[in-house]
Amino acid sequence: MIDLHTHSLLSDGILLPSEILQQAKARKIEALAITDHVDLSNIDWVIPRLVNVCQHLKGQGVCLIPGVEITHVPPELISSLAIKARELGARIVIVHGETIVEPVPLGTNLAALNSDIDILAHPGLLTRKEAELAKQRGIALEITARKGHCLTNGLVAKMAQIIGARLILNTDAHTDTDLITLEEAEKIAQGAGVEDFRTLIENSKAIVANIKED
Repeated sequence: MIDLHTHSLLSDGILLPSEILQQAKARKIEALAITDHVDLSNIDWVIPRLVNVCQHLKGQGVCLIPGVEITHVPPELISSLAIKARELGARIVIVHGETIVEPVPLGTNLAALNSDIDILAHPGLLTRKEAELAKQRGIALEITARKGHCLTNGLVAKMAQIIGARLILNTDAHTDTDLITLEEAEKIAQGAGVEDFRTLIENSKAIVANIKED
C-alpha cells in the first residue's frame, strides 16, 4: 500500500509524524506522504518542519515523504503557492479539489491542473475537460477513502478511465483509524468502479519512484 495524502497535527490531523509512521508500519504501508493543509498563512512554517522530520525518520521501514495540500485558496494563487511549496522542499504537491462536501472556490480544479502539482485530491464532479488536462499534464486524479469526499469516487474513476488519465487511491487520513490496508484499498477501488486495481498501485509507485530519482 502507498498513501500519498495524509495529515498530521501540523494542520488538522491528530497524530505526530512519528505516530503516523508507526501506524503505517502496522498496516504494511510502504510509502506515505504527509501533506498538511497550507495557504499563505502557514506554508513557510509547515513544510520545513515536515522536511526535517521526514529526514530524521528515514530508515524506519516506511518511505516518508514531505508534502503539502494547498487548500481553499483563491484559484489565482494556486500556481504561485505550488512553486513556493517546491522551493521550500515539498516533494509531493496536492491541491484540495472541488469536493461536493466543502465550499471550495469554483475554478480550483482547472487552476490546479494548470499548476506544477502532482495530485488533484477528491476533485468532486470532475469534467471531461479537467480529466483531459490531467492526462495531458501527467497529474494524478485521486479517488479517496475519506468520508464525504468519497461520494464522487465513481464519477472520478469513470472519467479518468475513459480519458486515460492517471488515477490513484489515497486515504486523506487525519487519524490512525483513517489509514487502511492494501486489501481495504482494493475494496474501495472496486466499489468506485475501478477496472484494474493494480494500475492504481503502479501509478502511486511511479510517483514515489520519480521522487527518489530527483
